[in-house]
Amino acid sequence: MKDIIFHLRQELESCASPQVKESAKRFFKEEISVLGVKSADVLRISKEQYNLVKNHSKKELFIICEKLLQIGFFEASIIACNWSYIINKNYTEEDFIRFKYWIDTYINNWASCDTFCNHNMGIFIEKYPQYLSELKKFCSSPNRWMRRAAAVSLIVPARKGKYLNDIFEIASLMLTDKDDMVQKGYGWMLKVASKHHQKEVFDFVMKNKNAMPRTALRYAIEKMPESLRQKAMEK
Repeated sequence: MKDIIFHLRQELESCASPQVKESAKRFFKEEISVLGVKSADVLRISKEQYNLVKNHSKKELFIICEKLLQIGFFEASIIACNWSYIINKNYTEEDFIRFKYWIDTYINNWASCDTFCNHNMGIFIEKYPQYLSELKKFCSSPNRWMRRAAAVSLIVPARKGKYLNDIFEIASLMLTDKDDMVQKGYGWMLKVASKHHQKEVFDFVMKNKNAMPRTALRYAIEKMPESLRQKAMEK
């Protein structure tokens, strides 16, 4: 496993550039450790190097993914997200504890949060919807990325029209959250849900718009008709 991690890091570092590194940092308000590898190269390396681990057991692969997360570089975290998602058909209920730990311990920026939660946590929740109650507990975490995870883990299910009541509950739990990353997260979740449930989401926004931060509100109504957007934005 050490050889795999070492080889992968060498591959990433060989593609890194100072220009990409500086450009990447501008996408994040928080401090982020980044090598400076273009997204296309990260995805290419992820696909190519997966051949080194595809015959490993799920347990071994998760250990490798955690080692990648521990490296701390953004690019390594994206590969960890990708590799652990590839085997999503093998997810079991016990994986929730591991995924929760990864988010709480290693996720430190919106891109890693969204990559992991849109895919890994999203597919897990669809497979085991009984864990929605556990996901809602993230809303009270002191960790901003755990709170954002509560919302963005439901983005993919929301695209399918699923879990509307749970989406409203999560949005309500974080309605007045002062963190803009959390506001954007649940606003995004509502926006996606509005594709299948426009009236319900609009009614939710109108009911709560005096308490909802404007950032979350603007995200939630972004895809609605202009007439509804104007009405929602009225003071």
